Amino acid sequence: MVLPLEGIRILSLEQYGAGPFGSSHLADLGAEVIKIEDPSIRGDIGRYIPPYFEEEDSLFFESFNRGKKSISLDLNSEAGRDIFSRLVRESDAVYSNMRGDVPEKIGITYEQLKHLNPAIVCCSLSGYGMTGPRKKEPGYDYVIQGLTGWMDITGEPDGPPTKSGLSIVDFSAGYVAALALMSGLWAAKRDGVGMDCDVSLFDTGIAMLTYPGVWHLNAGFQPQRTRHSAHPSVVPFQAFQASDGWFVIAAAKPKFWTRVAETIGRPDLAENPDFKSLSDRQRNSEALLAILDGIFLTKPVEHWVNSLKAAGVPVGEVNSVEQAFRDPQTEARGMIVEAEHPRYGTVRTIASPVKAGTETRKPTRAPQRGEHTRSVLAELVGVGADEYAAAAAAGAFGTTGS
Repeated sequence: MVLPLEGIRILSLEQYGAGPFGSSHLADLGAEVIKIEDPSIRGDIGRYIPPYFEEEDSLFFESFNRGKKSISLDLNSEAGRDIFSRLVRESDAVYSNMRGDVPEKIGITYEQLKHLNPAIVCCSLSGYGMTGPRKKEPGYDYVIQGLTGWMDITGEPDGPPTKSGLSIVDFSAGYVAALALMSGLWAAKRDGVGMDCDVSLFDTGIAMLTYPGVWHLNAGFQPQRTRHSAHPSVVPFQAFQASDGWFVIAAAKPKFWTRVAETIGRPDLAENPDFKSLSDRQRNSEALLAILDGIFLTKPVEHWVNSLKAAGVPVGEVNSVEQAFRDPQTEARGMIVEAEHPRYGTVRTIASPVKAGTETRKPTRAPQRGEHTRSVLAELVGVGADEYAAAAAAGAFGTTGS
């Protein structure tokens, strides 16, 4: 079995969510991701996130670190730095998620590492990037959602600014970092010269404003929160309340609107000049939605979803997380995987959505802190028992040698 990224080795100085999320997909695709954990701070803080953690194992950590290796290495010690330099010579990339000013401070930019490996790709994922007035600020998803306008346009019109229910900027930036890293690796393979990849949560948040942002920049459009998460210009394209719950209709094309009208027993609405075109429905959305709201309240979700789906309308229930995991499509796509864990027994995690080729890596648990220190150093840079003991005594692996 040969996976798409087999043969690529990534040294990852990562922590918490965004960085580990990005590299987890690379690991699933076959890359060897060697997670370098700082023993002075007991490794990745993700190991200790409540409520589901014991000692250095947490279900939060399992979410982002499946299939990786972990080594303990103190880059502040001379012995630890020497080992790191040797690892750089044998690797394809150095990946990190720290404040934008930290990579240069700790010596992991391309300019600082190219003498060791001219083809090394150095990818930094930070809150605000390695340049600009905010580069020294720590960045977190919640703060970035506020700064980049997301919270201002999320939620009900009469409610407070609202963040997404998940850390979407974190996870999107993880994908962007993985894309940047792979782009850098392709260029390094082609040219024999590496580079810096400078990715940030802030840039990702701004970029994902997409068409409302372009409308604003060019036409002065002011994005507003919409009732029931409605699309800003397409009607009906939102959540609707049925007699026993909620569902979503996405009538993005004229044919879908015609089918909606026929399915609800009101074909006249599709021919009504007030609602006939996309522009008509947008202009008269308040009147149209009042009619639709009254109709949809009369029957349960199952009725509307089944009827609209049979008519070829894009529609779906508003599921709980539990319901989402029970959806037959989740199982059919193999989105829940299992691995054996020394503490949890069989631990279930969520598979990567990145599907490339027909082969997949057998799921393995997240690593214990420093679990692979001896084996990685022996295999990659020839550190034997005596040298390992000397490096440990010199503080390369922390005060406990873990």
